[in-house]
Amino acid sequence: MNALEAMGLGWVVLAGGFSAVALGRLLSQRRRAPGSTRVPVLLLRPVDVPTERELENLSRPIDYEGPLTHVVLSPQRPRLPEDVLWLRSDPVAPNRKVGHLLYALEKLPRDGRVVLVVDADVAVTGELVEGLAGPVAAGAALSTAVPTPVGERALADRAVAGLLRRTHHSFRALHVMSAGARAVCGKALGLSDRAVEEMRALEDHIGEDLELSKRLHAKGLEVELCEVPAVVPMAPGTWSAALERFTRWMQVLSSHRPGLYPTVPLLFTPTWPLLALGLFTGSMWLLAGVAGLLAVRTLLSWRLTVLTTPTLPLPLGEGRGEGQGTGSTTPAPALWDWLLGEALLLAAFMTSLVRPSRVTWRGRTYELHSGGRMSPELGGGRG
Repeated sequence: MNALEAMGLGWVVLAGGFSAVALGRLLSQRRRAPGSTRVPVLLLRPVDVPTERELENLSRPIDYEGPLTHVVLSPQRPRLPEDVLWLRSDPVAPNRKVGHLLYALEKLPRDGRVVLVVDADVAVTGELVEGLAGPVAAGAALSTAVPTPVGERALADRAVAGLLRRTHHSFRALHVMSAGARAVCGKALGLSDRAVEEMRALEDHIGEDLELSKRLHAKGLEVELCEVPAVVPMAPGTWSAALERFTRWMQVLSSHRPGLYPTVPLLFTPTWPLLALGLFTGSMWLLAGVAGLLAVRTLLSWRLTVLTTPTLPLPLGEGRGEGQGTGSTTPAPALWDWLLGEALLLAAFMTSLVRPSRVTWRGRTYELHSGGRMSPELGGGRG
């Protein structure tokens, strides 16, 4: 056995062990119904220029049994139903989402209401409101929901959905494997008073969710994972847009958690490189190891699919037949989806290696600094 084969086998053992531990932890979990709560809720939806799909999400009725104030924060008034309020907000902070939030909390009375912040691309339901508000009302510093893309049809969309639902990059898998600060996705958050105070220092951060989780963990405060997924109906996308999105994620990870950055190819996207290495060396031992890795990651993909499939019916056209929706499209095998997802993340990682330390985000270009801080790029900043 030469050094290349030995290195490949060591990599297989490392990645396979990582997947096996994650699978074991996920198998021990059971989907629980969210605790019933009727606490007053202030639901904030920051958005700059909403798409048609986002307008549909913002107009969706929310069947929450408690008092709910639903407020859209944007520079211009979008088309909204009568029961959804609008607050004009056009922050100058580099992180416009945080700027929207802080401005709204300054202008709107909270009156003891639990604050939820949910992106406009999420289809909010009463169960999601309960699932996010309940832990905060019970004393958690922060609650977060797993982003769950649905309605994928094009190959690029399937890669995005496969990555976020059926690989180690699923936030449910990240949550059970987190050592230290919990993995948090900012698409849907429930904020305690303490989390709001910490958020005030994050106007110049990209990846404010990562930094918020880190700061709360340092203070010994609890972050809860909502049992209800944050369903994101997908509009048709392209490979270039998906690659750009996750390349930015990799750049943010490198800035925020440089120690975790090398784990992306080692633990999160090893399948394709190891398969190529096995075919190149022709080693039967290495190919057998890769086959084992494929098997355990397929089982992991299946388990994540079970745990992240929405249990509520979705409107026409928003499902792919995985137990929800009324569309007639037959879902592709999970095998293909998770392999597509790994390929997308690996490509994004490789692209981030040769990118300068700046990102274009929400139409503006910023220089990235240590800890996820950003500053407008000199010379205009419009991307």
